Amino acid sequence: MDTQTFASLFLEELQFTRGTTLEAASEQDKYIALVRVVRRSLIERWHATNETYNKAVPKTVAYLSAEYLLGPQTGNALLATDLESTARAALSTLGIDLDDVIATEIEPGLGNGGLGRLAACFIDSLATLNIPAIGYGIRYNYGIFRQTFVDGEQVEQPDTWMSLGTPWELPHPEKASLVGFGGHVEETISSAGMPGRTWVPAWHVQAVPCDYLVPGYDTENVNTLRLWSARATDEFNLQIFNSGDFENAVRARTAAENISNVLYPEDSTPQGKELRLQQQYFFVAASVRDLLDRYLGLGVSFTNLPEHITFQLNDTHPVVAIPELMRLLMDEHGLEWDEAWGITQRIFNYTCHTLLPEALEVWSVDLFGRLLPRHLEIIFKINEVFLDEVRAKTGNELLVRQMSIIQEQPFRAVRMAHLATVASARVNGVAELHSQLLRDNVLKDFSAYWPDKFTNVTNGVTPRRFVRLSNPELSNLLDDAIGSGWTRDLSQLSKLEELVDDEGFLEQFAHVKSLNKQRIAAVLAERDGIELPTDAMYDVMVKRLHEYKRQSLKLLHVVSLYARVLAGTLRAEDIEPRVVVFGAKAAPGYRMAKDTIALINAVAATINNAPELRGRLKIAFPANYNVTLAEKLIPAADLSEQISLAGKEASGTGNMKFALNGALTVGTLDGANVEIHELVGDENFFLFGMTEPEAESLAQAGYTPSKYYEQDEDLKLAIDLIASGAFSGGERSTFEPIVSDWLWHDRFMALADFRAYVDVQQDIEAKYRDAEAWNRSAVLNVARSGFFSSDRSISDYLERIWHATPLPAARRHTA
Repeated sequence: MDTQTFASLFLEELQFTRGTTLEAASEQDKYIALVRVVRRSLIERWHATNETYNKAVPKTVAYLSAEYLLGPQTGNALLATDLESTARAALSTLGIDLDDVIATEIEPGLGNGGLGRLAACFIDSLATLNIPAIGYGIRYNYGIFRQTFVDGEQVEQPDTWMSLGTPWELPHPEKASLVGFGGHVEETISSAGMPGRTWVPAWHVQAVPCDYLVPGYDTENVNTLRLWSARATDEFNLQIFNSGDFENAVRARTAAENISNVLYPEDSTPQGKELRLQQQYFFVAASVRDLLDRYLGLGVSFTNLPEHITFQLNDTHPVVAIPELMRLLMDEHGLEWDEAWGITQRIFNYTCHTLLPEALEVWSVDLFGRLLPRHLEIIFKINEVFLDEVRAKTGNELLVRQMSIIQEQPFRAVRMAHLATVASARVNGVAELHSQLLRDNVLKDFSAYWPDKFTNVTNGVTPRRFVRLSNPELSNLLDDAIGSGWTRDLSQLSKLEELVDDEGFLEQFAHVKSLNKQRIAAVLAERDGIELPTDAMYDVMVKRLHEYKRQSLKLLHVVSLYARVLAGTLRAEDIEPRVVVFGAKAAPGYRMAKDTIALINAVAATINNAPELRGRLKIAFPANYNVTLAEKLIPAADLSEQISLAGKEASGTGNMKFALNGALTVGTLDGANVEIHELVGDENFFLFGMTEPEAESLAQAGYTPSKYYEQDEDLKLAIDLIASGAFSGGERSTFEPIVSDWLWHDRFMALADFRAYVDVQQDIEAKYRDAEAWNRSAVLNVARSGFFSSDRSISDYLERIWHATPLPAARRHTA
C-alpha cells in the first residue's frame, strides 16, 4: 500500500464508514478510520492464515486464559504490517499527525496483571513463530476497574473502555452458542440400548464470539483471539414491559450480561463466588465446543483429536474445561468413559502460576453441584478412578486423602489444581525456582507420583511491544549497533557485549535513558499533574499490590531516609537524587493492600513537599497503571524493584521488561530473578535478602517481627514516624492496622529483610554516582537478557509440552 492509496482509503473510511468529512472529523473519527485502513491488510492475511490451517488440519494450540492484557493495538498492527512510515506520510499529506491519532486509543480492559500480560505476549509469539493457535477468553465490558485516588485512597470506577467504539474487534453474533447452568441430570438410554446421563440445564446464556486479530511479526500469519460476550437468550419480555414492570422486563439480559461485565468480580459474598464460577464455565464451555466442532467438522476422528488439539490451561481459572470436554465426549457424542478419559488426559496441559496455597482455587461442592451438576458427577468419577489407582499402587490411605480432588475440611470442595494435575499430560511452572518449589512443596505428592509429568518453562516477554514499540530510541540505537534482527531473535542482543567498553556507545545509551525520562515526566505531568525532575535516579516498583510483593519494604526504606534526615543522622545532600515510582492496583476487597496504597500516597504528600529533603527524594504514584503507561515508564527506569519474599513470586515478567530496557535489578532470589541474576552477573544485579530455605527456616522457628524493630534503629525510626501520625495529620489511628501488622504478623517478613535491603540501597547509590560503571552494567543487562523473549518461552512449550509444528500461511492474492 503506497502513501496515496493509504490516504485515499483513509478519506473513504471517513466518508462512508464514519459519515463525515476530513474537515468535520473528530479525533475519534480519525482514529477509527486509521484502524479500518490498517485492518484491511491484516484481514487479508488473516483469511489466508485460516485457509492454510483448514487445508492442512494441523495441531492447534488453544490457550485458555481468564484475561489478556493486550495494551494498545494500533501501534502493534502498524509494526506487523510495516505500514507506520506509509501511514505517517499519508496522514501528513492530509494535515494530520499520526502520533496524535494513535494517542486517542483506549487500551482494551481485558486483563489486569502479569497473568494477562503473559497471555498477550504468548499469543504474539505464537503468531510470530507461525504456530497454529487460538486464544480463548472473555470479552469484559468493564475489565478489572479504573483506579482513582480520593484523599489518597483507592476508589474503583468502571473502566468504560468500549464507550467510543472497538474497531479492532470483529463480533460474530451469528456464531453464538448456548451455555447452560443449573438444572438436573437425567438417566438416558441410547439408541443402542446403552445407559447414559444427560444434563438438563435450568437456564442458558448465549456466548457471542468477538475476534481480535493477532498478527505475527515479519510473517504472513495472523492468528485469532476469540473472546466470548454473554447475552441473554430472551433479552426483553414485552408482556412484562407492557404491564409496567420495566425492571423485570430486562432482568434476563442483566443476569446474562453480568457474566462478562467485570474481570474477577469481588467474591467475598456467595453471589460473587457464584458469578466467578459462572464466568469460568461460560468461557471454557463456549471455547471447548468451538474448537471441538471445528475439528470434527474437518473430519478428524475422536481417536486422533489429541494429535490436532492441545488446550493449555493458564492457571486454575479454566480448569472446569476438563469435565466439560468429558461431558461433550460422553453425553453428546456417545463415547465410553475410558475412551473419553484417555482423550482428555492427552489434550490438556496445565500451567500453575502461584506458590501461595490460597491462590489455588477451590469451589464448594454445594455451589458446584447447584451450578454444574453433571460436571460435579464427572469430577467425582475422575476422583474415584484416580484414588483407586493411588490406593492400589501405594496402599497409603493418608496419601489418598492428600491427593484427593475433593477437599473434606474445613468444607467439601473441589480442588481445581488437583483436578488439573490429574487430568493434564504435562504440568509446568514458570521459572526454574518456581517449578522446583512446585514439585517440592505445592504439588509434591503429585510430582512424586508422576515425576515425568512436571517440567519448567520460564516466562518471557515480547520484544516487539516492550522494546521495539515502547522504546523507539533504544531500538534505533540497537539497530545501528547490531542490526535489526534482534526483534525476531532476541539472543542477538549478546552482540552488545562487544560495545560495553565503547565510551561513545555508552554515552548514546545514557542519552536514550535521559530522553525516556523526559518523555515519562511529560506524560505524568499531563496525565496526573505529577511534576518530576529528569536528572534523578528513577527507582520503579510497578506490580499488583499484594503483601508478598512487599511494596511496604520499599516504602519503609523511603520513610527511613526521611526519618534519618529529621533525626539529624543523615544529611539531605548525601542522598542521591531519586524518584520512587509506584504503580499498582489493589483488589477491591483486599483491605491491607488498599491501606498500603493510602499510606504510600500519604507519605508522598509529605515527602514531596518536605523542605528538609531539598527536593532530593520524590514519590510518584500515578493512578490506573496499565500497559499504555508501562510502555512509557519502563524505558525510563534506572532501578527495577523486584523485592518479594523469596519463595513467593512464581516468575514475574516486569523484571524481564526492565532488564531488557537497561534497568538494573534490586531483588531477592525469587521467581525469574534467579535466572536474571545468573545471566547478567552478580556485579550487574543488586542481590539482597533471605533465600527461600532461609525464609522457610525462620518461619518454622517462629518469626517475631518486633525483634527486628527493636534491634534496628533505622527501622524503628521509620515505623515510629508512621505510627506517630506524621503522615496522617497527627491522627495515630489512621495507619495503626499496618503498623500492628508489621510488628506482630508481617507474614512476608519485610522487617526481617529490611537491614539487608537498606544496606544494598547504599551500594546502589554508590554505583549510580559512577555514571560509566552504571551505564556499563545497564548495557550488560540488555545484552544478557535475550533469554527472556516470549519467543523462547513458546519454543520451550513446543518442545516440552505441545509438540505442534510451524505452518506458515500462504499469501492470499486478491484482485
